[in-house]
Amino acid sequence: MRRCNQDRAFHTANMLLLDYQNVLIQSVLTERFSGAAPVHIDQTVSDFDGVIFHISTPESKTRILVSIQIRCYDDLLRYGADEVLRREYGNYVVPAEAGYNFSVEVDLENLPQSKEERDDLIYKISLLKRNAMAAPFEQAYQEHYQLKEAASKYTSEEAPQGVREGGDVKVVQYREEEAIYVKASHDRVTVIFSTVFREETDRVFGRVFIQEFVDARRRAIQNAPQVLFRNDPPLELQGVKGVNSTGTGEIGYVTFVLFPRHLTPQRMNDVISHIQTFRDYFHYHIKASKAYIHSRMRRRTADFLQVLRRARPDSEEHKERKTASGRTFRTAA
Repeated sequence: MRRCNQDRAFHTANMLLLDYQNVLIQSVLTERFSGAAPVHIDQTVSDFDGVIFHISTPESKTRILVSIQIRCYDDLLRYGADEVLRREYGNYVVPAEAGYNFSVEVDLENLPQSKEERDDLIYKISLLKRNAMAAPFEQAYQEHYQLKEAASKYTSEEAPQGVREGGDVKVVQYREEEAIYVKASHDRVTVIFSTVFREETDRVFGRVFIQEFVDARRRAIQNAPQVLFRNDPPLELQGVKGVNSTGTGEIGYVTFVLFPRHLTPQRMNDVISHIQTFRDYFHYHIKASKAYIHSRMRRRTADFLQVLRRARPDSEEHKERKTASGRTFRTAA
């Protein structure tokens, strides 16, 4: 039990929080914005969930074009991604590069004057994926505000069915076999991740991690969202196209329930950023835990082998022996 507690403490102390921005894009732009001589750039950068960035200088060394390709961009457009991106990037938006969904261009000869403004611009461009994926969540927030206002005019029994049931489920098929489902209600916003577990051990680790979320909320973080895990689709997904109603062993559903305290305008950006990285955070730590356990097993095996080698008796072959008079002689095995 003591060893288990030590191992759990090790994992808790070493939990990695993933960055919301693309660090490589941030690094390249920081170098270019530093005043160094302009150079030709043509780099393709991969991100989580199959997202591809292309950072280049197709026309001039002083004009940097950053483009993004997202598998689920058509889904995001339905939920207002174009409006969100144009709001965030304004005059930097240019027609999308061929083969990509969205592009921004920065002129190195016309950068903001202060370093703080330049750093803010770098960070904002490195958040292209985060801002595109934020669209369905922002729309769900707005729906929640509208439904909350409508519900305030009725008792729970008198409220119209549309107010009681909430908005439609927003589906973002962000990976080939996995999706994010977002549903707004008058008293909450529910976010569901479908995620594929290829191995039985992954499902076991997944349940352990989700239980840690549940236990942490019970022990000390009562303000955290409610987290649930199940192998069959939650009730919110009944009738949603593409959802296997019977459930399969490989697919798990992780549900976050965001309550009004998480849905204030002041907390919206942080909550959206945190929840977007959950799937990658979740699977990263499953793999990290398996790697840690394997390393412990290899270390323990090496210790056992060392003990066995030390316990092996010396060879008796040609061992010297002494007579009572002190003379020595060699014996054969």
